[in-house]
Amino acid sequence: MDKPNACCASAAQPNVSLTSMSDDAHRRTVRDAYAQVAQVSGKGQSGGNASSCCGVSDDGAINTLISTRLGYSQADLDLAPAGADMGLGCGNPKAIAALKPGETVVDLGSGGGFDCFLAVGEVGRSGQVIGVDMTPEMVSKARANALKGQYENVEFRLGEIEHLPIADAVADVVISNCVINLSPDKPQVFREAFRVLKAGGRLAISDVVATAPLPEDMRNDAALIAGCMGNASLIADLEAMMRAAGFEQIRIQPKDESKTFIEDWAPGRKVTDFVVSATIEAIKPGTTPSHLS
Repeated sequence: MDKPNACCASAAQPNVSLTSMSDDAHRRTVRDAYAQVAQVSGKGQSGGNASSCCGVSDDGAINTLISTRLGYSQADLDLAPAGADMGLGCGNPKAIAALKPGETVVDLGSGGGFDCFLAVGEVGRSGQVIGVDMTPEMVSKARANALKGQYENVEFRLGEIEHLPIADAVADVVISNCVINLSPDKPQVFREAFRVLKAGGRLAISDVVATAPLPEDMRNDAALIAGCMGNASLIADLEAMMRAAGFEQIRIQPKDESKTFIEDWAPGRKVTDFVVSATIEAIKPGTTPSHLS
C-alpha cells in the first residue's frame, strides 16, 4: 500500500492563500482536489491522507477501517458496489435520516455514490435517490458503480450544490456527508436544500463544524479547505443560515469522538482545537398533501 500523503496536498498545496480568490476559484480548487481523488481511486494509488474526507486508499481494508470509524456497519459496506466506498466523509447521514420505503432522497455532493446506494436499500424500489456532484469524474464513477450494482432507481447529476439541477419540492429527505463545509456560499446551499424539499421534508447531514474561530492561516490554507477543515463554519452561524433559509427544529450535535480521526487529517496542525464532526438535522415546515406524499 502506498504511504498516505498530507490531505489533498498534491491537489491543493499547503499555505496557498485563498483570501483573494473568487467563489469560482474556490470551487475550482475543491473540484480539482476531488477530481484527483476520483481518478486515482482504483488505480492502486493513494489520493491523499487515507483517514481524510479528502483522501482515498486503494486498499479495501483501509477504507473499511475508515468507514467503520465514521459510523458505518459492515452490513452497510457489504450493500454498496465494490469501489463505491472510498473512505470519504465524516459520519453516516443514513443513521439519522430515518429513511422510509417510497421516499425520494437527494444527496448533496454524492461523490462515488456510497451514501446513495445505502439510501436505495432503505427507500426500496418504490423510492428514488438523486445524487448531485460538481466533479465530472465523481459523477462518472458513481454512474459506473450504479451500473455495476444494477441500481434502477438511483441517478447522478452534474451540478453545484448551490444551484441544484432539481425541481422544487421533490425530496422527502436531503442528505450530505462532509460536503457543505466546502462551499463558499453555505447560505445558498441551505436555501437550495429548502427549495427542493417537500413541506415537512427533512435535512440529515454529517459535516465538519467549527467550535471556535479558525486562525487566519488555517482558514486561508487551500489544503485545509479542500480537506474539509479550513472552511468550516461556527455552529451558531450554521444555525442562523438554516433559520434564514426557513428551516425549523434545527439540531446540530457535535461528536467529540470524531476528533480521533479528524486529527489524522492534518497531523501536527492541531485542527481538533477548532473543528469537529457533527450531525445536522432540520425540518422544512408544513405538511405534504396526502396526494403528493
